[in-house]
Amino acid sequence: MKRTLSFRSGRETALVVAGTGLIAACYGLVRLAYGLFLPDVQASTGLGSSAAGHVSSGASLAYCVGALTGTTARTRARLLVVVALATAAFGCGGMALAQGPALFAASAVLASIAAGVASPALVEIVARNVDATAAPRAQAVVNSGTGPGLVAAGLLALVLLPDWRTGVVVGGAVTALAAVAVLVLDRAPVVRRQEGPAGPGGARWLGALVAPALGALLLGTASAVVWTFGRTRLEEAGASSTASTWAWIALGLGGALTVATAALVARTDPARAWLGCVLTVAAATAVLGTAADRTAAAVGACLVFGWGFVAATSTLIAWTGVLAPERVAAGTSLLFVVLVLGQAIGSSAAGELASRAGLATAFVAMAAVGVAAAAVGWRPPGLSRSVQRRPRAPAPEGSG
Repeated sequence: MKRTLSFRSGRETALVVAGTGLIAACYGLVRLAYGLFLPDVQASTGLGSSAAGHVSSGASLAYCVGALTGTTARTRARLLVVVALATAAFGCGGMALAQGPALFAASAVLASIAAGVASPALVEIVARNVDATAAPRAQAVVNSGTGPGLVAAGLLALVLLPDWRTGVVVGGAVTALAAVAVLVLDRAPVVRRQEGPAGPGGARWLGALVAPALGALLLGTASAVVWTFGRTRLEEAGASSTASTWAWIALGLGGALTVATAALVARTDPARAWLGCVLTVAAATAVLGTAADRTAAAVGACLVFGWGFVAATSTLIAWTGVLAPERVAAGTSLLFVVLVLGQAIGSSAAGELASRAGLATAFVAMAAVGVAAAAVGWRPPGLSRSVQRRPRAPAPEGSG
């Protein structure tokens, strides 16, 4: 890795590894592992489908609070890492000790803050520790940790389930260890940087992002049913615990595959890329709603969903670069917060719908929302070509 990324020292390489591990733990082993462990959590705590959706919504809102805090604390990166460590450790500990739904719910929401504060903290720490020529690649590596984290969570589940309590303890412990490693390896002085000029039009850049913001909100709403109830749906349809866990691993592998298609997606007009990526999310969600009893189809749908979702979130970055080049970093942060707000809405809506009409209906309904999200990217052919010729600003560091 050191030779590939052209880092100047072993400490830089170690910091990137530790940062990647922190993202993998906060997202894959803590925040998104909620859906992986949910069937076993429900069996042991009595958490119902409607309540499970509300818990996931609360966790999404907590993530947003953490992310918004992180974007206003550029000189407090180390403090944010400590907050990530503490919220993950106490949250995971509370979940492991919970005998009923109340403590579990509160602890799950608390643990989700870790991912929200870890991402902006690592962007700052990597930027001030890694040589400028290698920093963009380092940021990309660190923020690719979610996919491997999902795979690790799935493999952990294969070994431990139905003992989900040990699984969440491992997630909290790995987060703590990775956070400590980041703090030890962060030795560069804090640099107080001036914000760039607002650019022409002042706040008009917000208006330019209405379309991608609407798409992000709808994608978050549509995707929440898979992240929250994906494994539950498979087991309801007759899949074994092992088969449903392999499907979860496929989610992570699909996300990791975006590395191989990144260049192709980057060459495509962002609106058109959004249309294609989100349609794959909608199609995969529909398959899980209608053919979850077919193991091969379900696992394939999870793989496609993982790719489509991660590729779509990457497309949001490029889309912001076209529509608001003077505010790429702020615009991307805004779109990601809107995306997670959509997940908060979608989790509650899917949980309520599942409790009344069944999970299959909830998945099909959210697939329809996914089609609406994709439609935001539709443009007449002539307009698509003109937009594609517009210059793009470079993507912000650490926006994954």
